[in-house]
Amino acid sequence: MSEISVCYSGNRRVFPGLLLSVLSLVRHTDRPVHVFVLSMDLRGEDPAFLPFSQAQQDLLGRVVREKNADSRVFFLDMTERYRAALAHGKNKKNFYTPYAQLRLFLGELEGIPDKLLYLDIDTMCLSDIGQLYDTDIAGFEYGAVLDHMGKFWISPTYCNSGVLLLNLPRLRETKLLQRCRDYIEGHRLVMPDQTALHRLHEARRILPRRFNEQRAPRADTVVKHFCRGIRWVPFFHIYNYKQWEREKVHEKLRLHCFDDIYEEYDRLMARYPEANL
Repeated sequence: MSEISVCYSGNRRVFPGLLLSVLSLVRHTDRPVHVFVLSMDLRGEDPAFLPFSQAQQDLLGRVVREKNADSRVFFLDMTERYRAALAHGKNKKNFYTPYAQLRLFLGELEGIPDKLLYLDIDTMCLSDIGQLYDTDIAGFEYGAVLDHMGKFWISPTYCNSGVLLLNLPRLRETKLLQRCRDYIEGHRLVMPDQTALHRLHEARRILPRRFNEQRAPRADTVVKHFCRGIRWVPFFHIYNYKQWEREKVHEKLRLHCFDDIYEEYDRLMARYPEANL
């Protein structure tokens, strides 16, 4: 049974989201999962910008191996790469943390498989991620789903970069990720990596909405993305509730489909308190 290779990026503060996302991922597949986690130490810029602790790394590895003995987790330190290429660019400080830009180094890292699924930490799986991972993207640099808001306000083909199915050999040929890094270093952008990918890509495959549902889950949803959204009633406002904000998920989003994952998370945190923030 072939493995599924998945990548996340983040820091110690969002470990609850990472653990919840991985728990949901392994819950719905019997295949081995190789999880690559990109992080870095930028505590000099923000005290919260710490890499994942050893206890957190150990727990995540234990979680995936308990489901499938052939699953693995790999934590990659991106500190020096980021400092050398992006730390002094125009998007050093942005609405998004610097960790969001680490995906743009994936074409240069050793040991990364040719096909890789990048997931934002604020994503949760509702069914087998293999449905997405097995999508054919031969000839494309990447596959992505249209951005729920951006497709209306920016471009009909503007995609959300929170779920990316990457064809790394093709990305190396076109040097897309490198060109995106160069672009965001010199251009101030609201959504840096996402906009750069949209403007500079040569060939991408638009994927079905069910692989990156940015609103309420539907019957066929595979990945639910807890990204920003807009509500018009009772007044216009932007909301941004993450899956680790459990009360808001229940009360504001009225979602209870992940309650079994929350219960498993609570059991793990009670058993391994050293992995808490």
